Amino acid sequence: MVDRGRQVDETAELRSVGRVVIKIGSSSVTTEDGEVDTGTISELSSQIAELLERGTEVVVVTSGAIAAGLSALGRRADRPSDPAVLQAVSAVGQHRLMRTWQEGLAPHGILAGQVLLAPLDFTNRGQYLHARGTLAELLKLGVVPVVNENDAVADEEIRFGDNDRLGALVAHLVGADLFVILTDTAGLLSGDPRFSSETTLIEEVVEIDHELERIAGGPGTPEGSGGMLSKLAAAKIATWSGVETVIADARRPGVVAAAVARSRGVGTVLKARRARLPARKLWIAFALRASGTVVVDEGARRALVNDGRSLLPAGVVKVQGEFVADDAVEIAGTDGTTFAKGLVRMASARAAEWVGSRSGDLPEELSGAVVHRDDLVILR
Repeated sequence: MVDRGRQVDETAELRSVGRVVIKIGSSSVTTEDGEVDTGTISELSSQIAELLERGTEVVVVTSGAIAAGLSALGRRADRPSDPAVLQAVSAVGQHRLMRTWQEGLAPHGILAGQVLLAPLDFTNRGQYLHARGTLAELLKLGVVPVVNENDAVADEEIRFGDNDRLGALVAHLVGADLFVILTDTAGLLSGDPRFSSETTLIEEVVEIDHELERIAGGPGTPEGSGGMLSKLAAAKIATWSGVETVIADARRPGVVAAAVARSRGVGTVLKARRARLPARKLWIAFALRASGTVVVDEGARRALVNDGRSLLPAGVVKVQGEFVADDAVEIAGTDGTTFAKGLVRMASARAAEWVGSRSGDLPEELSGAVVHRDDLVILR
């Protein structure tokens, strides 16, 4: 649901925002020749300093380590595809990227603190609390945490893949009031400007729906790994956890203050949902990789979506993929559309014993529910 005609006072004063997470992508922190863009980082650092002076705490989520590493190695035009090589390149580039951020913040008397995170930091309760505590202490010390994915050691199977989702999860982790995604476009557009000159900026989104997901495109530059669809997915994570989100052009003058003020035309403002997902269900929905799919009939779909029921074996038509108890699985209708996600209580290896069965007919050692409602998130 979008409002293309939203009007916001361009002279609006900076709102009282206690904590902001700012995510900036590779395409915005690198120049056309692949170098880290010190000018952009310096300008953003000045804007961050202004927020700190007003009492707003800031966390930065930055991409660019691989681009910085490729530049240092003289391989700007030769981006490798081998994950091991990319990890090595990231190890070369990460400290260079971090140094650029510290040099940008230093003239304002601000220290940057490097924080490297991986998906397990969000799915493991102990690591989650540890990461949250570290970020809280850095903010208490007046330090700007500069967060990136730990690319140098991340397992390809369990990595974020882009920093948009990481930024959204960090916004939830630190209890941000606002999540700002800075990119190389004006915001979410009504079409692809590469193919149409009649696209317009969508200024406000009340609910992320199929229409928006349809018009969101892929990566706009070779340096980026996300694209607008990735940013929309990240905004969904943030807004579902109660954090309002702004997608805006990183090179717009004064973009950070304008985003905090929700100034007219700053970008796309995506409103937070009133019904927030609790942390555990947010992990299930967005942080855990699905190991398979459970296909259900229409009666089961209605029971899950409309009545808040648990998924019982009788409503399952078939399973796809291989999973064990406590794995995350997607739940789809017979038309193939995924509408929910949850933690499964039965292994796919024994599917023949439980698919379509009544709970009373199950072997004694099997759970009565395939996915309990406490472990279930409705996505649509």
